[in-house]
Amino acid sequence: MEKVPMLAEGYEQLTAELKVLRAERPLIVDAIEEARAHGDLSENAEYHAAKERQGHVETQIADLEDKVTRAQIIDPTTLSGDKVIFGATVTLLDENDKPVRYQIVGQTEADAAKGRISYNSPIGRALIGKQLEEEVEVTVPSGDKFYLIDKIEFI
Repeated sequence: MEKVPMLAEGYEQLTAELKVLRAERPLIVDAIEEARAHGDLSENAEYHAAKERQGHVETQIADLEDKVTRAQIIDPTTLSGDKVIFGATVTLLDENDKPVRYQIVGQTEADAAKGRISYNSPIGRALIGKQLEEEVEVTVPSGDKFYLIDKIEFI
């Protein structure tokens, strides 16, 4: 079973989402029962909508439970070194020497707008294992980008 690396806050977010979905289960069952009481199920839109929602929620619960059970929680403050690894916060300089800062996180925690990129993303894959002052070439949909690793922190 392959572990799913994530930060502690990502794990907490997954467990909170799982709790909300589990709490929704009985409400969906009630909605199905109420719709079933309206009679003919073949043309009962409320019944079909409730059943569809139930299937969607159960799929989400199964997916989240799988991720939670395989979670490998990593605390970046306990890490160190001169290579980019999961949890590292990396400051890069682009072609114009403009600094760009990313933290390497798990897939469920990735949010590029907040500077958090997945270790599986094109930039994340290109950075993993690289060292300070090393140049990195990344192929993204908009073309090739070149960066210089300026700083590696574990915060």
